[in-house]
Amino acid sequence: MRFPRREIVEQVKKEYPKGTRVELVSMNDPFNTKLIPSCQGTVVSVDSIGTIHVDWDCGSSLGVVYGEDHCRKVVE
Repeated sequence: MRFPRREIVEQVKKEYPKGTRVELVSMNDPFNTKLIPSCQGTVVSVDSIGTIHVDWDCGSSLGVVYGEDHCRKVVE
């Protein structure tokens, strides 16, 4: 797996600050047993490789991995 450039990670951090509500679009994780598209949660942090860590409403804490998984902001 290739890690994103620093500029991309900084962009992800700006786009998904702590507290942002997100909705899962897709997740490529064979160990995922709870999350399905449309699950929502709150961003906890973005780490140094661009993974968006989310406190999912369903109780999961799996991160959204840059380049593998996809989420979008919830517009309320």
